[in-house]
Amino acid sequence: MDRSLQLKYLKAMGIDVWLAKHPTEPTAIEVEQVATQDVTEQGKWGELQSEIANCTRCGLCNTRKNTVFGAGNPEADWLLIGEAPGHSEDIQGLPFVGSAGALLTEMLRAVKLTREQVFIANILKCRPPDNRDPKAEEIAACNDYLQRQIAYIRPKIILAIGRIAAQTVLKTDQPLAKLRGKVHNLDATPVIVVYHPAYLLRTLIEKRKAWLDLQLALQTYDKIKR
Repeated sequence: MDRSLQLKYLKAMGIDVWLAKHPTEPTAIEVEQVATQDVTEQGKWGELQSEIANCTRCGLCNTRKNTVFGAGNPEADWLLIGEAPGHSEDIQGLPFVGSAGALLTEMLRAVKLTREQVFIANILKCRPPDNRDPKAEEIAACNDYLQRQIAYIRPKIILAIGRIAAQTVLKTDQPLAKLRGKVHNLDATPVIVVYHPAYLLRTLIEKRKAWLDLQLALQTYDKIKR
């Protein structure tokens, strides 16, 4: 295939080809390597989705209706990590739906983001019965999945949503009150701890603090982008 035609195809597929400051025409091998790498990465994402959909690593596989892989843009700068699917999430196979999900959507909108511009995942990919707190062995069983999602997305900022997500991501037992209002780091990626929207629905007075958390996240992200 003609090299210029190859480049047009790659551009149409959304694949960027690196060009030198004083550009020279890329060789056919270089073009093929870029395309192959992109296809390989997409394949890894698909394999991970399949693994999670068929997971039997812990007993939650016996009570779930659907696994919840996550949703959004796998190339997003923002990664949101929650605790675990609830009843509505288990039925729909999507994270943060229902009233808590609607509030999360509004929280994102407050910092001029949509759900399509971020990726939303959970510590657990299956719903714990009666929405109980995740057990340590369940978190451990799912940890590899979450780490692979983080490695694939390579977010510029992470929002840890709620106490359990924050404690798990940051590997700490500190209470939420001590984790909020600070910029933490996970392998050089800034982590901001925010209230869970389900908690905010029960405790409306805390919405002001939630807005402060979001402002901190936005300020942190803006510094990264400069």
